[in-house]
Amino acid sequence: MIKPSHLKKGDTVAIVSLSAGTLGESWAIHKLYIARERLERDFGLRVTVMPNALKGRQYLYEHPEARAADLMDAFRDKSVKAIFNAIGGDDTIRILPYIDFDVIRDNPKIFTGFSDTTTNHLMLYKAGLISYYGASVMNNFSEYVRINDYTDRMIRKTLFEPCETLEIPSAPYWYDDEDEKIWWSEENMNTIKPYHPEKIGYEVLQGAGAVEGELLGGCIDVFVELLGTSLWPTRDAWAGKIMFLETSEDDTSCELLTWYLRNFAAQGIFDVIRGIIVGKPARRSKYEPYKEVYRRVVGFEAGHPELPILYNVNFGHAEPIGIIPYGVRCRLDADRRTLTLLEPATA
Repeated sequence: MIKPSHLKKGDTVAIVSLSAGTLGESWAIHKLYIARERLERDFGLRVTVMPNALKGRQYLYEHPEARAADLMDAFRDKSVKAIFNAIGGDDTIRILPYIDFDVIRDNPKIFTGFSDTTTNHLMLYKAGLISYYGASVMNNFSEYVRINDYTDRMIRKTLFEPCETLEIPSAPYWYDDEDEKIWWSEENMNTIKPYHPEKIGYEVLQGAGAVEGELLGGCIDVFVELLGTSLWPTRDAWAGKIMFLETSEDDTSCELLTWYLRNFAAQGIFDVIRGIIVGKPARRSKYEPYKEVYRRVVGFEAGHPELPILYNVNFGHAEPIGIIPYGVRCRLDADRRTLTLLEPATA
């Protein structure tokens, strides 16, 4: 896997909209202004917005080739050092016919985003390029008032200041998106998210000891569009990996989660991976029910009660979030309840 170079002050980052065109809507454009100012002022970057990124939801829905063109042009542009996706959605898979994997492989650079952006990450993975699950423009770089300290630190320690090893700690606080959601609106720009002290931390659902492997996974809701395509990793590709999984704000039912996991079992994925890390559920009401699903399907149905499962990890849709780098080697220590990157996330 090719590891892109870390960011430094003065580098240029390109903003793209590869799924929903929400960033270009009149009610949402203030999120771009917040993100641009923050990236330039706090991170010292130069920001360029790709030509189609602000054309709105309807245009980008009707023109997946325009979304893909922005991505390909951003990779071709030698002045661009990183690409930040605006937001997820539900149809990134439609840009697949327009992707040139050689262009991606020959022009390595940082790429971030999550949710439906899982599809883009697996495009880069197919091309042999390490990418970074987390930090979208509308969710994180434009968080109202300020980026929370946890996300800010994880962005800097993975994308700007790579460490030889980096423990990914449990965040000391959490945000209740279910009951205290702050909607995106200019009238809420000065409202700080009411974070609550984290009283649980990482949980081990099953397994013991420490395992090591490269990270591979994404948003489980998106996988249904990837199964059977050239992007879905083969059983051999999953061998020796630590699988990371999270669910979106669409409130995935326990039945649907069960069916997804049963599919992975049928593919033989649980027979060859070394461990699983599960993101904090986007809906707090699913916290306990999901735990039972993982134990039942992986431990009992698939016959792998020894497979370590680390639960309540900070990535995905439940803020605050960190950065999970595809293809980077990490250690999951079930006894100590820790997750540690064993190599720098960026070069």
